Parts: sequence; C-alpha cells; structure tokens
Amino acid sequence: MPRERIQQFADRALEQVPELAQDILAEIRREYPGLVLLPDESGEPKALVAIRHALELFVEQMTTGSDRPRALPELFRDFGRGEVSQGRSLDSLQGIYRLGVRLSWRRMAEVGQQVDIPPSAMYELAESAFEYLDVMVAQSVRGYAEAVARRAGERLRLQRLLVDLLLTEHRTDPTALLADRAAGLGWQLPGKVAVAVLLRPAQEAVAPAVGDEMLLDMEGAQPRLVVPDPDAPGRAELLDRAVTGWSGAIGPSVPLAEAVTSLRWAEAAVGMIEQGLLPRGRLLHCGEHVEALVLLPAGELIDDLARRRLAQLDEAGGPAHAHRLAETLLAWLETRGGAPEVAARLGVHPQTVRYRLRQLRELWGDDLDDPDRRFELELALRARRLRGDLAPPPD
Repeated sequence: MPRERIQQFADRALEQVPELAQDILAEIRREYPGLVLLPDESGEPKALVAIRHALELFVEQMTTGSDRPRALPELFRDFGRGEVSQGRSLDSLQGIYRLGVRLSWRRMAEVGQQVDIPPSAMYELAESAFEYLDVMVAQSVRGYAEAVARRAGERLRLQRLLVDLLLTEHRTDPTALLADRAAGLGWQLPGKVAVAVLLRPAQEAVAPAVGDEMLLDMEGAQPRLVVPDPDAPGRAELLDRAVTGWSGAIGPSVPLAEAVTSLRWAEAAVGMIEQGLLPRGRLLHCGEHVEALVLLPAGELIDDLARRRLAQLDEAGGPAHAHRLAETLLAWLETRGGAPEVAARLGVHPQTVRYRLRQLRELWGDDLDDPDRRFELELALRARRLRGDLAPPPD
C-alpha cells in the first residue's frame, strides 16, 4: 500500500478512537454488568484509558511499519493483577479483550472502505489485530502470575509465622495470640492438632499437595506440617495420599496449645527412621510405634537392665542356644500360655518348647513368678527384638 494511503487510513482511524473507546466500554458494561470499573487519578475509568491507549498504539503501529505489536501500557498488567484481588480467573478478562477487538475491527473495516483499502490489505490488518490481542492477553497473564506469586509468598510468610508460634514453648496460654495470627491467614483454629516432620526424598522434591487447612512449612531441612483435627473422618487417608513418596512421622493428636509435644514425638520418630530403626518410605504414625519410641531412646537404661536380668543367658551353652532361649522366654512372657501356644508362635514342636521352658526355669527360678521381674525381662527382650537381635513375632 502507498504510504499516503496508509497515513490517510491511520488519521481517520485515530479520529474514531475516542468515540470507539466509549462504545467498546458501553458494550463491555452491557455484557458484564457486574464488572467493577476503577477510576484513575483523573477520575476516568482505567478501562476506558486502557482501551483508548490500545487503539492508538495499534493504529500508530501501521504508520511506523513495525512487524510486531508494540508493548502495551502497564495498565493491562494491572488488569491481570486485579483479577487476582477479586478472586477471579482470567476467563472473563480475555472475553472482554476479544469483545473489544471484534468491535474495533468492525469500525476499522468501515474506515478501510472509506479510503479504498483493498480486501487483501484488510485481511493482513486483521491478522495484526489478533496478534495485538495476544499481546494484551500476555500482559494481563504476566500481571496475574505476578499477583498470584506475591499472594502465595505472603501466605507462606504468614503460614511460617503461625507454625513457628504453634511449635514454640509457651509459659502462658497462647490461644489469643494464635487466633490473631490465624485470622490474618484465614485459618480456623482447631481444637486439636498433630504435627508431622518430613524427610525430603530429594532436595528438589515438589512439596506435598496438602490443602490450605493444613499448615506446611518447607523452609527447614526437615519440613513441618500441622494437621488440624487429625482424628476427623477421612483425615488420615487424605494426609497419606498428600505425602505419597515422602518419609516422615506424625506425632499424636494433642490440644492446640500443646502442639510442641506432638512435634517432639514426630522428631524422635524421624531420628529413628534416619538411624534405620524405623522403616522409611511412608508417613509413620507415632501411635503405631509406641514400643519403639519408648524403649529405644532409653538405650543405656535398657542395656543396664539387660545386663542384670539376662545374665543367665551367658550360662546357656553358646550364643545360638542362648538366642533360642531368649526367643522362647519372650514368647512365653507375651503369651503366658503353655507349650502349644508358645510353639505355635515360634513355629517349633511343643516338645522342644517344654525342654526350653524347663531350662528357663532352671536359669531364672522364682524370678519367673515375680510380676516385676517378668516385666523387666520382657522390656529387655522387646528392646532386643526392636534392634533386630530377636525375630519379630508372626503377623
């Protein structure tokens, strides 16, 4: 097209911009009656200013010979941010942009006829209009993403502050302070909580997909998770699905103000997982591993108890036989049954058990009739089994 014809088209189109912008805004209001239009510093609707700028830049682009749409005003990025603050997706905003481009194109087509622009040139102009639409959408998407990231970052900051407060020792009741901080996050204070400590499967592992009702702090080497109302129906199953692929432990359910107690048990269990004393690969519930959590940390005390109460095994005629006697003694203490019950538990013949029980009676004598001595023997033998020194009981 001759430059003079293009300039003529651009001049007429620019004359149409103020009226066209008003018409587009009026149509947007009809199509989206609930849309809130905010004013700028001069009192004009920001949307009207943006429409006018977008039209002017599009027309000016033709006279400069640019192959790509020029950058649009920051205002379009603001519209994307605004959708986040209003709690909406970008769907309606993109619909508004498409409406504006459609109405603009109709007016441009009329101007093209007035100055005898051939159809082939108008088709090319239409392609540019759709490219321009893509630029508007991209600006708004960028603003939307920035606002989402900023909101997510602020939520994470508030969440970490709340988790830190929950998992700190308090001399006085922290409920009022917790309520104030939870309100800023939109988190409803529960009656009870349980605290989980997680082990990262890899440094770059994606955070567990827990909902907003759970408080997740991913900052530390071992992420912490506060689970409200852990005994609620379906909560355990939901949590297990969310942390699939992660190892860790969750402490017992406790009153909100005692969350740090649940944390301590979870930390103790995670320490045992790292030592290989508890299984890795899933979220362990401390309530299901009470025996290990109580006995294994008291290693020195249990070892001393074992030296005093299990010394008779040194007289049993060799390590292998002493091991068999220890297994038999523990099975008898746990079942308090006769030879058939103990034999079934150990998978041996009852006559073999009777022979071993006679030996145990010779070694420990009346101690086997004393409830306190039996309790101590069982503690020492259970600790050995937890450490892998004795075979576990059958399922």
